[in-house]
Amino acid sequence: MKKIIFVLATMIASYVLHAQVKTPAPSPHSTITQVVGLTDVTVDYSRPSAKGRVIFGDLVPFGKLWRTGANANTTVSFSEDVVINGSTLKKGKYALYTTPKADMWEVIFYSDTDNWGTPENWNVNNVAVSTNVDPIALNNNVESFTISVGNLTNDSGTLDISWEKTMVSIKFDVPTQKAAMASIEKTLAGATAGDYFSAAQYYYNSNGDMNKALEYVNKAISMAKEEVPFWQLRQKSLIQAKLGDKTGAIATANLSLAGATKAKNNDYVKMNNDSIKDWSKK
Repeated sequence: MKKIIFVLATMIASYVLHAQVKTPAPSPHSTITQVVGLTDVTVDYSRPSAKGRVIFGDLVPFGKLWRTGANANTTVSFSEDVVINGSTLKKGKYALYTTPKADMWEVIFYSDTDNWGTPENWNVNNVAVSTNVDPIALNNNVESFTISVGNLTNDSGTLDISWEKTMVSIKFDVPTQKAAMASIEKTLAGATAGDYFSAAQYYYNSNGDMNKALEYVNKAISMAKEEVPFWQLRQKSLIQAKLGDKTGAIATANLSLAGATKAKNNDYVKMNNDSIKDWSKK
C-alpha cells in the first residue's frame, strides 16, 4: 500500500512540476498573409493595446526609434523584390522599425530580425530601405495596435500601421507584370484553353496588348470541343470593344447571350444585354 501511495505521489509531483499556467498574453501574437499581385506578403507581430494611455508622443516618444509593436521584432516578408518610394527592397524577411514624429514617420526595413525590441547596437549596413511617410489622423480610435495590407491592385499595396488615432500607410510596388508575362510565355508553350483564356483576361484587365489578348482568347475559343463557353465569348466581346470594333463586339456578345440564356446564367445575360445596348449607341 505504501509503495502504491509513493508511486502516486511521485506521479502527482511530476505533473505539478511540468504543468504550465496559461493566461492571456498582454500583447497577443498575430500573423497575416496577403497576396499582392503575385507576391506573398507576411507580417508577424505582437499587438499591444492602448488601455486608456496616450500613445504617440508619450508611451511611444516622438523622435525615438520604436520596435513598432511589442515583444520580439515585428517582421515583414516579401516573396519577390518590391519597390518602396523608388528604392528596391530585395525579397526576404525584414524587421520593421519606425521613428514616429508628429508630422512625419521614418519607416525602416532592417535585415537583422533576431532582436528583442530595438537592436542593442544599430548597424546602418542592415538598413535595407528607409522611407518617410506622413501620418494620417483617424476619426476613430484603434485600441489594439494593428498592421494590415491594403489598397490592393495587381501592381501595388500598402502596409498600414494603425494605433490610437494615427495611421501611416507605406506604399510598395510589386513586379506583377514581369512575373505574369514570364508565366504566360512559359505556360503557353504547351497551353490549354484555360491557359489561353487566363492570359487573355490578364492582358485585358491590366490594359496590356489588346491584340495579344484577342489572339489568346481566339485560341481558347478554337480549342472548344463542343459549344464555345459563353464566358469566353463574353471576354472576347470586351476585348473587341476595347480595340474599337463595336460591330464585332456586338456580334460576339449576342453569341455569349445565347449561350448564357441557354445555361440560365442571369448574370451573364444581364451583362451582355447591357453591353450590347451600350455599344449600339456608339
